[in-house]
Amino acid sequence: SIYRTRHINTGTITMSVPVFSDVGASSDSSTLENPKLQEEIRLYENAREREEYDNRANVFALIQTIQALEKAYLKDAVVALEYEKSCNLLLDQLNAAFKLIKGQSFPDLEAFMKRYHMECQAALMRIKEGRPLTIRDDRGNMSKSIAEIVSTFITIMDRLRLEIRAMDELHLDVKELHETMCRMSALPADFEGKKKVHKWLLELNSMQASDELSEEQARQMLFDLESAYNDFNRFLANQ
Repeated sequence: SIYRTRHINTGTITMSVPVFSDVGASSDSSTLENPKLQEEIRLYENAREREEYDNRANVFALIQTIQALEKAYLKDAVVALEYEKSCNLLLDQLNAAFKLIKGQSFPDLEAFMKRYHMECQAALMRIKEGRPLTIRDDRGNMSKSIAEIVSTFITIMDRLRLEIRAMDELHLDVKELHETMCRMSALPADFEGKKKVHKWLLELNSMQASDELSEEQARQMLFDLESAYNDFNRFLANQ
């Protein structure tokens, strides 16, 4: 038997699936180019069935996209604010898309993923929690979040005062500070102190591990973090 490819048209996407013919391996090129071996297989017979496959394709694509986003964030390929915004949007879109196919065949998203052999554990975890990794339910843990933020602020500022400017000695603490502030649900999304921390996280992300901040950059970073720290303390005083 010879391996062939047939194209399945779902209306919005075309998928290639393996097809095996009984043509011998020694068949001539005219046989191998037989149009029947490249015929289109339609999955639907009417508009309703076509709509169903379109909706399933949308759900499949959204799950795969969430999986890719989770992996990108874990590899530090996307900053927290961009990740959070994209993740929230994708989760909302997925919830809306799944409502169109939910039923006896697919009572929940896990059943859908099992049906189509989707190995997307990171996406499944995010879907179950219903929120980005950077946003956690910190109810009852407010004191812990505040302590972590204050401690990390002080650690970074002390390092800058000691003239520690290497990217690899600052990046992890700045990243953890920003993520902890993002997880603290009481902080407004547009909190000015968080924006200042994010600005320097982006700056460090653009550097090589061996790069160092200039004296001017370090002085400005310390100024911005002191300002952000004061913003945070004022926010706490008003709660």
